[in-house]
Amino acid sequence: MAALHKVTLIPGDGIGPEVTKATKRVLEATGAQFQWDLAIIGDSAQDMFSTPLPDYVIKSIKRNKVALKGPVTTPVGTGFRSVNVALRKILDLYVCLRPCKTYPGVPTVYQNVDIVVVRENTEDLYCGIEFAKGTPEATRFIDFIFDTTEEKVRKDSGFSVKMISETGARRVTKFAFEYARANKRKKVSCAHKANILKFSDGLFLAVARDLAKDYPDIEFEDIVIDTLCMRLVRNPQQFDVIVLPNLYGDFVSELCAGLVGGLGVAPGANLGDDVAVFEPTHGSAPKYAGLNKVNPMAMMLSGVMMLHHLGEKKAADRLEKAIATVIIEGKNVTHDLKPNPGNGKAVGTSQVADAVIEKLMEVGDA
Repeated sequence: MAALHKVTLIPGDGIGPEVTKATKRVLEATGAQFQWDLAIIGDSAQDMFSTPLPDYVIKSIKRNKVALKGPVTTPVGTGFRSVNVALRKILDLYVCLRPCKTYPGVPTVYQNVDIVVVRENTEDLYCGIEFAKGTPEATRFIDFIFDTTEEKVRKDSGFSVKMISETGARRVTKFAFEYARANKRKKVSCAHKANILKFSDGLFLAVARDLAKDYPDIEFEDIVIDTLCMRLVRNPQQFDVIVLPNLYGDFVSELCAGLVGGLGVAPGANLGDDVAVFEPTHGSAPKYAGLNKVNPMAMMLSGVMMLHHLGEKKAADRLEKAIATVIIEGKNVTHDLKPNPGNGKAVGTSQVADAVIEKLMEVGDA
């Protein structure tokens, strides 16, 4: 009897419910068995529960260990900088995993790109330690800087603290090497700015170099972040797995998504030791909500990642093959995948799901 997977399902805001519905349909069409636990966060939750991140959602994710999440809007004036960041911190989802892979038929100037970005997800400049200009906290911080370094800082400065711990660096870097080994990847590149930021990025780099000694079967290189960006746009095929601190990982994962055709085909996952949340990398795009217009494939490919995580390898491979076939045929895709106006009319979100399900049936159990 097939395993029944209990999964927290978070439709999200804006276009989220549409791409989530389409993805739920194709996941169920693979034959994998799911018990969905519906949960609401973001703008929708603010209206219903007076908070964008209700406690019951956290309990559901902790109980089920796996969540499939659509894009979310953080309501203005709630006290949350970002619902997504809050979710990652509460659940300690310290890895942001973003595969960026070219699929034939997706409009892009690059071919044969297959990069996995492993981004630290809880520290760095996104740790949330900030002092606003003119506050007593900022004044004390300015005094502390002068007392310890004799550096004079302008009184009208605001501060965001960059924090990298050895613990945080070690666990995300270890994940990158373990992922590379488990998925038969050949190289891990560690991006940093340790030539300037010697005690934060320098620590991240030192940890990566130390861990690399435990993985002699995997090639290791370290690369300054600005050089990485230049090399990515010149020759992305030279990269395999890239591990980075939080801020750089945010930028580089978007850059790599651009290399392979955009956010419409860019899946993602936020992972901790006990919990995994799968979601597309794009935003909630509220102006397109309800129009049956947006590309659901990033969410569907996040579903492929979730199937692998659940041990449903056959279902994952079948679904990815079905999506790739729909893309390369080019008939039943959304407007972002039809750069040539003469290549037929674009279809909507639900029609993409229909086409993927049809291909799943053709693929069968092969």
